[in-house]
This record gives sequence, C-alpha cells and structure tokens, in this order.
Amino acid sequence: VQLQASGGGSVQPGGSLSLSCAASGLTLADFAVGWFREVPGKEREWVSCIRTTTGSPTGKSHYADSTEGRFTISRDNLKNTVNLKMNNLKPEDTALYYCAAVRGLCTMRPGHMTYWGKGTQVTVSS
Repeated sequence: VQLQASGGGSVQPGGSLSLSCAASGLTLADFAVGWFREVPGKEREWVSCIRTTTGSPTGKSHYADSTEGRFTISRDNLKNTVNLKMNNLKPEDTALYYCAAVRGLCTMRPGHMTYWGKGTQVTVSS
C-alpha cells in the first residue's frame, strides 16, 4: 500500500494550488481520507477529511476552521485520488502537506490514520 501526495509548490499570498493524493494497493473510495500539515517545531495539524463513499452520509467533507471556505476536498474515484484545492492561500498555510487514509469515519487525530503518504511542500510568501 502506498499513498503519494503531489502538487505542492511556491505561490504568493492569495494564490491557489491543487494537491493530489494518489493511492496504489488500496481503493481510496473505501477509506476516509484526510489531509494534514506540519511545520517544524509544531504538531501535525488536521486540515480536511472526506468520508468514504460507502455508508451514510456518503462523501461528506470536513474542514478545519482555518481552511473552511478556502480549501475544497474532493474525490476522483476513476483515478483513485483525493484532491485538495486550496484558494486564497496565506503565509500561515506554509507547511509540508500529507494525505492519509483510514477505514471508517473521518478523524482529526493523526495517530488514528492507518496509511500515510510522503508530504508535499507548500510555501506561501511574497
């Protein structure tokens, strides 16, 4: 099983980036998938999560207060990916972004996630 986050880069404040989490060895549609971010010296922070496409309610997404209204999480089941569209980026969004998957419900706790991908760096600065 492998998850791989991609799409990071450097942008100016107010800019946009789209991150993608691709999976091999598992079907992401069967898992709740979360995005987390980390900066040196701080704990890994939950960003967003999307529920599995099975069960009820299906596909509901959740966001941290700091990203609500600016970030959008979505699935592409044909490509077996989960994407994070980030708009109106702020310098405080600068971090290494990770995707992770777990069977069952969304969780904000990194320790509860089962599978992790390597991070992708997002830098927001002028």
